[in-house]
Amino acid sequence: MNEFVEYLKEAFRAFGPVHARRMFGGHGICFEGVMIGLVADDVLYLKADPESAPKFTEHGLPQFKYRKGDKMVGMSYYLAPEETLENPSEMRAWAQLTSDAMMDAMMNLRHQWQPYLSDVAETT
Repeated sequence: MNEFVEYLKEAFRAFGPVHARRMFGGHGICFEGVMIGLVADDVLYLKADPESAPKFTEHGLPQFKYRKGDKMVGMSYYLAPEETLENPSEMRAWAQLTSDAMMDAMMNLRHQWQPYLSDVAETT
């Protein structure tokens, strides 16, 4: 694990325990099994949803993008505010925003799939 990722584990401590896993040349930052952050080139990006993304853009924080062929593709991760790396209460607040967005997304998926899941449960 690189030094920056180890530092992030400590920076997230005020929010809760996170773990990192290597992926696609970077790292995923996970909380309770859910990926809430992405580290690419030693830069932290936090997960956003349609409700939380405007908070990132209001602060001038760009979306994570990668090159796919001749196009740049944006993902639902945004640059973490610099103050999150220096201030535990700021990290806690932004991580909570991210976590809330992920939990809402998971609940929405669960509600969308619930009719299918109950059908499967009845046949087993």
